[in-house]
Amino acid sequence: MDMKPAGDRRVRRTRAALRQALVELVLDKGFHAVTVEEITERADVGRATFYAHYRDKEDLLVGVVRDLAEDRERLLPAVRQAHAEGFTGLPVKYIFEHAEQEKPVYQVILRGEGDGRALREFTDLIRTHAEAAFRARVEQLAVTPRIPLDIVARAWTGELIGLLTWWVENDTGYGAAEITAHLRDLSVYGRVWATGLTPSDAPGALDLTP
Repeated sequence: MDMKPAGDRRVRRTRAALRQALVELVLDKGFHAVTVEEITERADVGRATFYAHYRDKEDLLVGVVRDLAEDRERLLPAVRQAHAEGFTGLPVKYIFEHAEQEKPVYQVILRGEGDGRALREFTDLIRTHAEAAFRARVEQLAVTPRIPLDIVARAWTGELIGLLTWWVENDTGYGAAEITAHLRDLSVYGRVWATGLTPSDAPGALDLTP
């Protein structure tokens, strides 16, 4: 009898318990104050088991982000569909819905715990997906970008991360669908339109430099 599936399930359960323990402890006392011993006690696993999976607590924290990357169907399940149907905002909606379901995890990541390494990992993940989506769309429609796509992807990612951070840390009153609709309209129509201005108002209208 092949016992590999059962072993895989045990590994997943162990890692899930360690990740949950880390997230709970970090939200309670901050990443730097948390020890591996506290994590293993909270997760009810031995230290040897911890080190069989992770080098240290920093590695575990980054593992939290990488688990999101491996679970692409949960994080960005509609990317291919969005390519086929045009700009629907659906991938963004799934990110917000996932953040709503896994709020403590997103809070730990987006707060920059662990010297910001997990946040950088998460940001790079989103940016990579975004740039790939933009490039695929440009190639599909055979158009020439007006702005380099690496800049577009970084700007879009920064906007999303900033809004997502605010959203998971506060009771904003906006649901995932509503905030996605606002982001979609902002992406499609631009900031001039969003602020109620007209194209003739655009030159210098949004110059907020002191």
